[in-house]
Amino acid sequence: MPEGHTIHRAAQQSLLLAGGDVVVASSPQGRFAASAARIDGARLLRVDAWGKHLFTSFDGGELLHVHLGLFGRFATHEQLPPPSPTESVRLRLVGSRAALDLSGPTICRLVDPAGRDGVVARLGPDPLRRDPGGGERFATRVLASRAPIGALLMNQTVVAGVGNVYRAEALFLESLHPERPGRTLSVEATAALWQRLVVLLRDGVRRGAIVTIDPALVERPSGALRRGGATGTRRGRPATWVYGQQHCRRCAAPVRSWELAGRRCYACEVCQPPVGLTG
Repeated sequence: MPEGHTIHRAAQQSLLLAGGDVVVASSPQGRFAASAARIDGARLLRVDAWGKHLFTSFDGGELLHVHLGLFGRFATHEQLPPPSPTESVRLRLVGSRAALDLSGPTICRLVDPAGRDGVVARLGPDPLRRDPGGGERFATRVLASRAPIGALLMNQTVVAGVGNVYRAEALFLESLHPERPGRTLSVEATAALWQRLVVLLRDGVRRGAIVTIDPALVERPSGALRRGGATGTRRGRPATWVYGQQHCRRCAAPVRSWELAGRRCYACEVCQPPVGLTG
């Protein structure tokens, strides 16, 4: 499932390519045809991302709500006219500079402002939005919960936009075991975790990819890392410390993987000792 940085990049790109344009809207797939007709010929005014939700505003008051889910994606065509759409395209928007295709979303619907506000009200703070109180709200929800911190990070009512990769990597970098109950964290540890999420997701928006290993590190044959070099990846492996890895890329210990909150979780139990766990 795309994580928050992907959605915020999609918002930026959509606004760059079609912001201010009067768009031609269609639904090649047919499932969104009636709603596409309502925004056909409207001007695209604004695109906002909240966690994994995208809201596009058009003049006339129409609001498009999109959630990509597991299989959704955007495709852009900067050469006009665009190629013929495939049958999987739920929505095509064509402006004066580019065309945008949306395929496979979990949610694609028109809502009113109250509908958007209802979605946003159910979400936790988004590390990618400039929200001075976001860290405090995150800490309040974590410190009041008996649930494992690894489950809390996947709960969009606790923090919006964090997915499985950022969960694994943020907890690794903060030396927190995913099964540790939220209420056992200190205020300082919770604040540091929030700030780590802010830094990681903002870097993801900038890069267009999740890279959590310091680029000054390169892989040793043993699987651990050493200083020097220019990249944290090798042979196409993800630039991650524990996510999707068999061995920790810091200490080379085996990475444990198991199901937590419905997704595969990863941890190095040397670098993330299982302290503070309750039986």
